[in-house]
Amino acid sequence: MEQAGLRDLESVIAIARRGTFRAAAIDLGTSSTALSHTIAKLEAGLGVRLFNRTTRSVSLTDAGKLFVEQVAPSLQNIYVALEVVRAQRETPSGTIRINAAPFAARAIISALVLEFLRRYPDMNIDLVTDGKMVDIVRDGFDLGIRVAGLVPSDMIAVSLGWPQRHAVVGSPEYFEQHGRPFVPLDLLNHRCIRVRLPDGSLYQWRFEKDGEPVQIDVRGPITLDEASLVRTAVLEGTGVGYTMEQEILPDIEAGRLIRVLEDWTPPYPGLCLYYPGRRHLSAGMKAFLEMARDISKRRAV
Repeated sequence: MEQAGLRDLESVIAIARRGTFRAAAIDLGTSSTALSHTIAKLEAGLGVRLFNRTTRSVSLTDAGKLFVEQVAPSLQNIYVALEVVRAQRETPSGTIRINAAPFAARAIISALVLEFLRRYPDMNIDLVTDGKMVDIVRDGFDLGIRVAGLVPSDMIAVSLGWPQRHAVVGSPEYFEQHGRPFVPLDLLNHRCIRVRLPDGSLYQWRFEKDGEPVQIDVRGPITLDEASLVRTAVLEGTGVGYTMEQEILPDIEAGRLIRVLEDWTPPYPGLCLYYPGRRHLSAGMKAFLEMARDISKRRAV
């Protein structure tokens, strides 16, 4: 058979990881049709099917599972070898793939990502936002960005110096009609915008004052899972919202929203950039990490 190329191997791993040809094609920057042809040609050369395909699902055959088990570690070693070689370049180039929570991406897009691209025009950034935690190694990312408490223990973390803080807000009209809460327990008498986490559970609103933590399982007429939707519901007077401070500061400053319980929402450790502990980093990765550390130092001053 004709020797399989690196792109063919990457295609198999991407489909196995993502579960569909369409999602894998997006990751690989190709079309589903082209990807299907690549796999069909590889299977024909091997003389076995790697995937069971129906109109609704894609799954590995036994041969496909064996193929992935054998190829994936070797492919990772090839990536590491390529990084070692690229690290010898004086001018950073190539692509850095980053997975971040949506609010984290908004926080770092201008000061870090866009400024990095201005400094290093030969670099590319592939920034993917995801509300749920992902395994950045398994899913092919170079870096992740999450709040400090969510960084996996086996990763190297770099503080970005962005302290986080929640805010409890409501519209002037809502508070005029229902009054304001003065302590967290008062929220049990209010219509609150409930928040559903990526794992499907309902988020309990967290507060702290003078070292005393409090969690409130609020009640309300609507449950949402995206910050912009929470903001819209609060602006419309649906109820009280609990969201990241940076999401609604302009609304507070403009008087469209009123903040309450501010003394119960102290800052907590901020965002961290994290990556697997590899011995060799590309020149682009080194430059990105150095810039992140510089920003963190400036914010600490």
